[in-house]
Amino acid sequence: MTRVMPKGSNTTLPANVAAVRAVLCWQVLPGTPEVDVSALLLSSQGRVRKDTDFVFFNQPRHPSGRVRHRAKSRRGDLLTDTVDIDLDQLPGWVDRVVVAGSVEGADFATVSGLHILLYDIASGPDAQPLARFDITDGAGVSALLCGELYRRGEAWKFRAIGQGYASGLVGLATDFGVTIDEDEEQAAEAAPAYPPRPTLLPEPPGFALPLQGPQFLTHA
Repeated sequence: MTRVMPKGSNTTLPANVAAVRAVLCWQVLPGTPEVDVSALLLSSQGRVRKDTDFVFFNQPRHPSGRVRHRAKSRRGDLLTDTVDIDLDQLPGWVDRVVVAGSVEGADFATVSGLHILLYDIASGPDAQPLARFDITDGAGVSALLCGELYRRGEAWKFRAIGQGYASGLVGLATDFGVTIDEDEEQAAEAAPAYPPRPTLLPEPPGFALPLQGPQFLTHA
């Protein structure tokens, strides 16, 4: 069953989960801005070691190959953006992986139905998510820490965060030690409020996204 997580809660992943798919989902309504998912690989100091430890649409693959950004996909009025994370093969220095979301030219108050789903990639067809976190505190923020995967001894855990940044993706990334040069920052500031929609791909087989709230049950 899927663990429905309130803000600030955490859950231990099953020991046999070697790789996860973090899927950021939202409804496409008139005026909805573009939403992008990203991931930061952090050391025990809570910072990236190199700028390449920031995985996002312009840098879709970590040098290790163990964190990968996928193309957006759409199912009905639900749009998703995804990162895959090979937990059991991450470099040893990685203490946690933060999954974030961002918008340009708007804030998350204009995004409906925002939530993150966490899947076991090896779970096969018709898999149910391991966890779901509905993110509701989006007013005035254009970047969000959605959740994080972190080591506890030999286990991996997932925490529902939901912390927002009014300074956008640039502010979030620099807070974790990513260097944003002046040209990149100016380009981000000059981006249109509603950039063209990307080419959308069908949802990967075996990961049909549940659309009805009652499907999600909380573990006792």
